[in-house]
Amino acid sequence: MEAVLAHLRGTIERGEYAIGDKLPSEAELCRTLEVSRPVLREALRALQTMGLTVSRTGKGTFVVAGSVEDPTFGDYAASDLLEVRRHIEIPVAGYAALRRTPENLDHLVHILDRMERETDTTAWVAMDTLFHLAVAEAAQNPVFRRVIEEIRDALARQSAFLNELGGRREQSNREHRAIVEALVDGSELDAVEAMSHHLDRVETSLTDIVRRRTDLPAQAGSES
Repeated sequence: MEAVLAHLRGTIERGEYAIGDKLPSEAELCRTLEVSRPVLREALRALQTMGLTVSRTGKGTFVVAGSVEDPTFGDYAASDLLEVRRHIEIPVAGYAALRRTPENLDHLVHILDRMERETDTTAWVAMDTLFHLAVAEAAQNPVFRRVIEEIRDALARQSAFLNELGGRREQSNREHRAIVEALVDGSELDAVEAMSHHLDRVETSLTDIVRRRTDLPAQAGSES
């Protein structure tokens, strides 16, 4: 999927498909790139998430931008989402370290243990959002949980995006483990630093994906 995405993104960024152009049909792309339809559809979804294309029911996929600027996750742009997360989740981690209950810790450890064993991306992404909700719950302020609930769908979309294109799962598990260890220790400073580091890595991965360029030839053929 990553190779197909890189090829399609490259054709758009090189101007082979201009803004307003319609991409070839799924059947044609599958034949040209010699890939299955599920793989192609994943790549097309990623293009849309990056803001390069839009899918119009019954009409096809159209190019709407010539380069990747700010991916969207559900209703929110990545930059807006990250800005809010920094202002909410970093202090929330600090409050959670001071206010968490034994039940909160048990719940977080349970989620983290499951995440570290999980191999299915969809299931892992669902638990990722549960993890961040559980940290908010541990802060013992229902408003924090409501805020995370509001952006839950966007968080899940962002998590899936980073895992598909950035291979973030194992690194994210380690970052989550550091957050939990800080909460177990009751260290506000360590919790704030661990959450801050986690969001820094999220931003770095997003930036890497946005800036990534491809030198793949125009005809990817079987290599895609």
